[in-house]
Amino acid sequence: MRLSLNQRTTANWTLPEAVAGCVAAGIEAIGLWREPVADVGLETAARMVRDAGLRVSSLCRGGFFTSGDNHADNVAALDEAAALGADVLVLVPGGLADRDIDGARQRVSDAVAALVEPARDRGVRLAIEPMHPIFAADRGVISTLAQAVDIAEAHPSDVVGVVVDTFHIWWEPGVLDQIARAGERILAYQVSDWITPLPADTLLSRGMIGDGHIDFARLTRAVAAAGYLGDVEVEIFNADVWAAPGEEVVATMARRYAELVEPHLTPCAPRSAAQATPPRHTRAG
Repeated sequence: MRLSLNQRTTANWTLPEAVAGCVAAGIEAIGLWREPVADVGLETAARMVRDAGLRVSSLCRGGFFTSGDNHADNVAALDEAAALGADVLVLVPGGLADRDIDGARQRVSDAVAALVEPARDRGVRLAIEPMHPIFAADRGVISTLAQAVDIAEAHPSDVVGVVVDTFHIWWEPGVLDQIARAGERILAYQVSDWITPLPADTLLSRGMIGDGHIDFARLTRAVAAAGYLGDVEVEIFNADVWAAPGEEVVATMARRYAELVEPHLTPCAPRSAAQATPPRHTRAG
């Protein structure tokens, strides 16, 4: 099974509860977030996930490059990813510190370049996540998959790639061509739905798979055709989903994934994105 539970989908669960929930549901992978990992301690979290036999599909999150110097924090995130056995660190670009959106995008590009060698040294790949334009001001000045691939292509494909997140890129003109262009640089595939009307807090507007407008068959077939062999994370930010019992959310998530996503994936042995394209470097330590 290539289904992975991103921790934000069951935000009311602690890390031990999320690990136990995955095991109980037969889910073999988990997408970790730095904050709940810190709550239990890095070594404890790594041991917990390892003892449960779970793959770590990604670690969220690094990035936020556009205001201030957070290089040290991003290097710390790479260290955490390596300790957790996560081959992928998701990078959220960051929003506007002023009105200079072109300058902000250049700062993202420069900051990613500065992380290439630290990432290579640790055997972790950098996954740039383009975000829907509604978040350009506060979270993500990289708004299209095309823009993310433009940045990634300046660096070796075994170190820098992109996240394909259905919520963020489903609307993008020519997105199928951009998915094909990304190819081996697709390091994470995340799924959630676009629901309307949007809630007042648009950050919490991601719906359960199948509850909204996204054609998951179309996008999943494109990701599979591009050669992606990694896990598929369900990542949902939604107050109603978070308020529901975690076991019910996971059961619905797994059923919808099996109906709407899995049939369109390339059959293969489940493995991480980094294993799908073996890196030319080794993890330090």
